Amino acid sequence: MKKYVKVPTNLVSGPVCQNSLVLDGCSVIDSCVHSMKGVGTMFLEEHLLLFILEGKITFYYGKQSYTVRKNEMILLKKATSVRYEKEGDADNDHIFESLMFCMKDDLIKEFLTMSNVKVPQMDEEVKTSVCAMSDCLIAFANSLHPYFKDPSSVNPGLLRLKIMELLYDVSECSKNMFRQILQLRKPIRTDIRQVVEQYYATPVTMPELAYLSGRSLSSFKRDFQLTYNMPPAQWIRIKRLEKAKEMLQKTMLPVTDICYTMGFENVSHFSRVFKDYHGYPPTQNRH
Repeated sequence: MKKYVKVPTNLVSGPVCQNSLVLDGCSVIDSCVHSMKGVGTMFLEEHLLLFILEGKITFYYGKQSYTVRKNEMILLKKATSVRYEKEGDADNDHIFESLMFCMKDDLIKEFLTMSNVKVPQMDEEVKTSVCAMSDCLIAFANSLHPYFKDPSSVNPGLLRLKIMELLYDVSECSKNMFRQILQLRKPIRTDIRQVVEQYYATPVTMPELAYLSGRSLSSFKRDFQLTYNMPPAQWIRIKRLEKAKEMLQKTMLPVTDICYTMGFENVSHFSRVFKDYHGYPPTQNRH
């Protein structure tokens, strides 16, 4: 099972999904239970705190990878695109179970305003890490199961209180994870080169690349022009066509798969621009 999903937008489409709890029109808690392996990419529109209750999942951030196992958690920062591989527990009918919590800035701010939690001093950046869930956090996760039986009936005020309870438990049970959450409130702005070099060969759009860099679309285009001395659309098209040629020569992937993997809208368009740039059609690489 391979997929590319925007999180949390794609978690709710039309009627509320049975595995999502929604607050202010946004999926804030998502439950996933299945018994098959999953491989795909998540485009993170919000910060996510992930609990693994059964099985394990591995995330790939560029050259970094993190494996999260049963009763462990990880914080995934927004404005990133991460690959994942998940699999169930072989000793438990290959069941994979997880909970995802959307860490929206207004909820973190509300928690800090209403709570008496002491905010730890952070002299340097706290890096992403996998942390063990305490007994309190495991019990909290189990307390959410009844809400997924009828998500539409869950009172928004109660749901907001559950998020506050989560943040209390994290602050008490894992100082390192709490520091990571507090750090989320700092503005995110990433180097243009780092973003485009990492994501040009994925099916992300121009607005999404701008978002990943922490810029508006107009600022992204302006900064890109200053960095590469050409418009981003032209640079990305050239890089994708060169990468497509490499894939045609070094892999046996069908032309159709390479076309969509590189983010082209359809095969005929891909074939036309490929021939215009390289001087011959993509199928010629297969002779």
